[in-house]
Amino acid sequence: MSDLTVGYAAMLEQFHPTEAVELTAYAEQRGFSGCMAADHFQPWVPQQGQSAFVWNVLAAVGERTTGDMGPGVVCPSFRWHPAMVAQAAATLEAMYPGRSWLGVGAGEALNEHVVGGYWPEAGERSRRMFEAVEVINRLFVASLEDKDVKHSGEFFTMETTRLWTMPEQAPPILVATAGPVNAKRTGRFADGIITVGAPLEKVDMLFGKFAEGAREAGKDPDTMPKVLQLHLSWADTDEQALSNALTEWPNGGMKFAKADIRSPHDFAAMAALVREEDFAGRMVVSSDPDEHRASIQRFVDLGFDRIYLHNVGRNQREWIDVFSEQVLPRLVR
Repeated sequence: MSDLTVGYAAMLEQFHPTEAVELTAYAEQRGFSGCMAADHFQPWVPQQGQSAFVWNVLAAVGERTTGDMGPGVVCPSFRWHPAMVAQAAATLEAMYPGRSWLGVGAGEALNEHVVGGYWPEAGERSRRMFEAVEVINRLFVASLEDKDVKHSGEFFTMETTRLWTMPEQAPPILVATAGPVNAKRTGRFADGIITVGAPLEKVDMLFGKFAEGAREAGKDPDTMPKVLQLHLSWADTDEQALSNALTEWPNGGMKFAKADIRSPHDFAAMAALVREEDFAGRMVVSSDPDEHRASIQRFVDLGFDRIYLHNVGRNQREWIDVFSEQVLPRLVR
């Protein structure tokens, strides 16, 4: 798997932080490389049952593993001022040099509404995200030069300051996006792109827009990280794989935008409408490792160089064992 990293998606929405760290370490022992974990304040549905603080968990992961790791994603806007996200990311990279990356996104009401205030529409959320990326970048650059920096923009103000704890090199900033406009802006203003499993033609379109933006900024898109988080459901039988998907990850079968929904209980009410066919084209649900391998390979062929896998069931160790033996060794870059 030359130039290809297949890592473990540590789902803090589903697993107690201690268990998430143990599973990440076990996955690395079995051949997975790296860890991706999201900054959630709540799980998607109550059944998932957890929502630990991502920065604490990644620090513990850093002590137990040797691969890369990143919060994918953090919203550097509503619950967090971008300066705080910059400080957290710089500290993680200072502790584990060359191993971390910062994934940012525009946010979801499920997590961000808890601090109250107005919840804007998608366009404003995107503008806030890219201004936050600007603030974080400016802090990284100035701090590495032992200089102070300030910011006064449309959404954020930062008085004169710097990050006093910095790694020798700032972590790369990756933006999570699933739309063409943001993909192009990601190529211009970020170091790499993150997206989730989607029809191949849509991902190919996103890569095209990302490349346009990168070239406009004088960057080579072929050298920039392209990260995929891929949800799947594997179990010993197809019936169990489907049961796991419907019970543990029904949000994977919801075909509508989720960013404005505020409560896990509202998600649970809508989850009652999810049926087997709703996962088609969105998430592979199968007991056949080769079916999963073929799905992952298609994304590798499309150009992803980092893929983080999430098996939605509680059968994590069994899944890690099977995939480490029957899937990972057969992926070809």
